[in-house]
Amino acid sequence: MGTSGERRVLWQGLTALSAYVLLLNTVNIFSILRDAPGTDPVVPVVLEITSFLAAPPAILVGWFAFRLAPPDRTPIWRSLLVHAVGAVTLSALHVSLFVILRKLVFGALGRSYEFGSLANFPYEFRKDLVGYAVGVATFWALTRLAERNDTARAPAEATQEPPRFDIRDGAKLIRTPVSEILAATSAGNYVEFHLADGRRPMMRISLSALEAELGPHGFVRTHRSWLVNAGQVRELRPESSGDYRVVLGPVEAPISRRFPEALSRLRAGL
Repeated sequence: MGTSGERRVLWQGLTALSAYVLLLNTVNIFSILRDAPGTDPVVPVVLEITSFLAAPPAILVGWFAFRLAPPDRTPIWRSLLVHAVGAVTLSALHVSLFVILRKLVFGALGRSYEFGSLANFPYEFRKDLVGYAVGVATFWALTRLAERNDTARAPAEATQEPPRFDIRDGAKLIRTPVSEILAATSAGNYVEFHLADGRRPMMRISLSALEAELGPHGFVRTHRSWLVNAGQVRELRPESSGDYRVVLGPVEAPISRRFPEALSRLRAGL
């Protein structure tokens, strides 16, 4: 899984965990008001909202610890050490942030807030420890899911071949990638192909029928006798007559004024 995949897992996990914390804190507010009817509703609301606002930065600690020591990919001693430090750091950051926020909010409301002594920290740590475990498990599950999707997608991408076109030149069959066909020009009842390697095979087919087959692959009709590969255009060269020449490597094809849409499309592709 590359850097973009890791960022996707981070944002998915951060979003899911933040939603989980918000739901949990909202339930806590209603539980407190139900269990203690005389409670001033401002107090639990401020306590739970500040706890929620302090959660995302703390969740990032869990993410970095997970990246340092994925539980199933590092020695057990390393995982235990990293995640022990990570859990304490997460809780310390979470508590510090919500205490600061509560002091600011209650101060703005003309009230005071005191967290109390450090003896209260183990209580908060026990709650944060559960959240830490949920967070690491979430990041682990999202990472495994992303890797499984990448693994399932890789064989399909590896086996996918570029589109090809069969040129029947007399008794010969030339199966060539569409990207290597620079242009095709009408030659009576035949069409002459201009290939990137310099070959110019001919096939009995009308240019209109060929356009119907190659049009979905980016080929554009620029003249009643020419069909060009828009993906191979290197230059558009104006002529004194008002027409243009389109340069496709060693091949040059005309662009007639009767095909203004072709000129607009090729200009947009340069």
